[in-house]
Amino acid sequence: MLDQLPICACGEIVRGFGRGSKELGIPTANLAHEVVKSLPAALHTGVYYGWASVNNGDVHKMVLSVGWNPFYNNKEKSVETHIMHNYNCDLYGQMLKICITGYLRPEQNFDSVEALIAVIKSDIEKAKTMLETLEHKKLQEAQFFSEEIKKC
Repeated sequence: MLDQLPICACGEIVRGFGRGSKELGIPTANLAHEVVKSLPAALHTGVYYGWASVNNGDVHKMVLSVGWNPFYNNKEKSVETHIMHNYNCDLYGQMLKICITGYLRPEQNFDSVEALIAVIKSDIEKAKTMLETLEHKKLQEAQFFSEEIKKC
């Protein structure tokens, strides 16, 4: 799976389960199920990191979850992207581009919301560090981010 990275995808930001900002304090931009289904089958569920851009704007660090979120017993696989930038606005309906450059860990369950939040915060810090390496930093300038958005 890791030899297939980077993987780039894009699509409209849709409403998720409403847990990221409200319950966890970690807002996410969610991609539609069609985009999730279009990702390579070899992309295992888990937590990844990379780069993200909204509406062809600046490219920011991100961490994302691909999977079923076992703590919440989701019925559908999702891609939930936490962009490390404060947009201070509602992003629903805008276009999100992501470039997945690395893998942090497999999907897992947790005993409490507090444990889940602690691991997500740790994932964010690890992603920040990894994205500073030359190998990953160069992908912030990938041509994918400068291409005009159509309907991805």
